[in-house]
Amino acid sequence: MNSQPQPQENLKKVEHWLQQLPDQQPQLVVLPEAFSCFGAGDKAQWQQSQNAEQTHQALTELARKYRVYLCAGTVPTPNGDKFYATSWLFGPDGKELGNYQKIHLFDVDVADNTKQYRESAWATPGQNVVVVDTEFGRVGLAVCYDVRFPELFRLLRQQGAEIIVLPSAFTQVTGAAHWQTLVTARAIEQQVYVVAAGQVGTHANGRQTYGHSMVIDPWGRNLAELADGEGLASAFAEPEQLAEIRNNIPVADHNVWSIKRKYDSN
Repeated sequence: MNSQPQPQENLKKVEHWLQQLPDQQPQLVVLPEAFSCFGAGDKAQWQQSQNAEQTHQALTELARKYRVYLCAGTVPTPNGDKFYATSWLFGPDGKELGNYQKIHLFDVDVADNTKQYRESAWATPGQNVVVVDTEFGRVGLAVCYDVRFPELFRLLRQQGAEIIVLPSAFTQVTGAAHWQTLVTARAIEQQVYVVAAGQVGTHANGRQTYGHSMVIDPWGRNLAELADGEGLASAFAEPEQLAEIRNNIPVADHNVWSIKRKYDSN
């Protein structure tokens, strides 16, 4: 998506793309990070967090209407004078199955027209590692900058993740340099499908995002990619293939390193 500052317009755009889905069940749909409001500045994100319940209800209705598992990218949800970047996962009946607050916040300097990104100025990092049961198996939730921290992905795998969703808004500069490599590496390391949905193009505040939404399989193959522009990238999940890869190269059993559990789990 090329999301803009108006939440209602972005929700209409989401429904437009849901209408284009193939007539197949079950389906897992992943929206980009900040899909409902992007390019309006952090203060506008905080203001939108005060209306999170209305956004939640709209997404509930969309998931139910189109009978899909819907990973709602991220939506700002209230936390005092800050907000969480929350990723909701809804079932085909519209019920919320899980929610994840982005743990790793993007506080970096980038050689683009934005220059400095300080996500922690307005957002609060989450604390929980989240994996949810679906018809596809166990789905782990991560967001954008999280992809640079393989320890989180290992925790998701340890909790049974077979698919990891990665709503994102990678910058044009960092995306061109690292996006494909990072997403592919996480899929190969943890032997999971990674469904990575990205923002794309130039937004209202001049920020430029990389796009290249993609689905990577547990062997590191790029099953589908939307290089530029808005649209859909779709692929089939094959549980038998995932099981075969894990049986043939049982890295989870061979791993002699342990991770200190900094975060609680759901």
